[in-house]
Amino acid sequence: MKPTFSKGGRLGFLHSTFDAFETFLFVPNTVTKKGSHIRDVNDLKRTMIVVIIALIPALLFGMYNVGYQHFAAVADPVSQAMWLKCWWYGFVRMLPMIIVSYVVGLGIEFAVAQKRGEEVNEGFLVTGLLVPMIMPIDIPLWILALAVAFAVVFGKEVFGGTGMNVFNPALLARAFVFFAYTPKISGEHVWVRGVTKGGEYVDGFSGATPLGYITDSVSSGAATLDFGGTTPMDWFWGFIPGSIGEVSTFCILIGAVILIWTGVASWRTMVSVFAGGLVMGLIFNLVGGNAYMEMPAYYHWLLGGFAFGAVFMATDPVTSSQTNVGKVITGLIIGMLAVLIRVVNPGYPEGMMLSILFVNALSPLVDYYVVQANVRRRNKRLKTAKQ
Repeated sequence: MKPTFSKGGRLGFLHSTFDAFETFLFVPNTVTKKGSHIRDVNDLKRTMIVVIIALIPALLFGMYNVGYQHFAAVADPVSQAMWLKCWWYGFVRMLPMIIVSYVVGLGIEFAVAQKRGEEVNEGFLVTGLLVPMIMPIDIPLWILALAVAFAVVFGKEVFGGTGMNVFNPALLARAFVFFAYTPKISGEHVWVRGVTKGGEYVDGFSGATPLGYITDSVSSGAATLDFGGTTPMDWFWGFIPGSIGEVSTFCILIGAVILIWTGVASWRTMVSVFAGGLVMGLIFNLVGGNAYMEMPAYYHWLLGGFAFGAVFMATDPVTSSQTNVGKVITGLIIGMLAVLIRVVNPGYPEGMMLSILFVNALSPLVDYYVVQANVRRRNKRLKTAKQ
């Protein structure tokens, strides 16, 4: 089939589309012709597939948790105890979101590649799965489609495609929904599929996340924080309302081990983000003022999208820092800024998205000063050697 789709062939105008499918299914047979290069079968598509494998534990548990939270909301303890029924319920609700994300995103990627006569960018293999995993389960599919289109067009293609984007596309999609359709990504009802056949929410149903309960407690001036009846162990295993992929810290850590073991993601960034969050939490513990500031600092690791952002978002090889020292610096800033936003601005309980997007813009500047510092040290050593 290849000659038909090659340049000069009968369907040569579809070369970019054919190449995308061929390189996805098979290791490319192209090799370097000159110069010194590292030859390896792991190209960008294979690297992206490793990230997808790392996401699978969080995805599968997130599907189960969707059903678990639903049957809890409709007061059906028998169904809630059936893990396969819970998972199937979540799978059926999650599958359309994944399909819409990939159809819209890859559709735009293929169209742009065909128009430019270039290869299809591989980056959306991961972005297409990340976007549904950081969205509420109740988000309308048309809003999800708009968010994906915005992220691909304005977050990637206007900068030149994969490898050239400044901001993490998946987080741009979430930011688009947050600022354009705020009620669809905040509040209680969006996090749990807790509606009856008539379309009305069940009486007494509350699907607020633990961070949402904290916000209400701070706003009411409560002496102690209300976590909605959940415990740190619930947050660690993931039996709480929230976005599909970010509820289970345990599954996220499994993904972190896979990414670090395969060398796909930087452990420096991950560790620095967690360290930054802990440091800022300890600072608030010392300052005090309300129950939110005084709660154990490590709680922030388990709440909201902190762990998911540290493992899968902050480590994005395109938008994160490129130097080892820069990875540590930006990781610390992300963790500290996320906790700062959470505590100081209770109106926005989840600070991970804004902190990572801010540091995405800051990373090139950090790398610049890290490189310049290295140059100055080397010049100083050279001057000393000459003397």
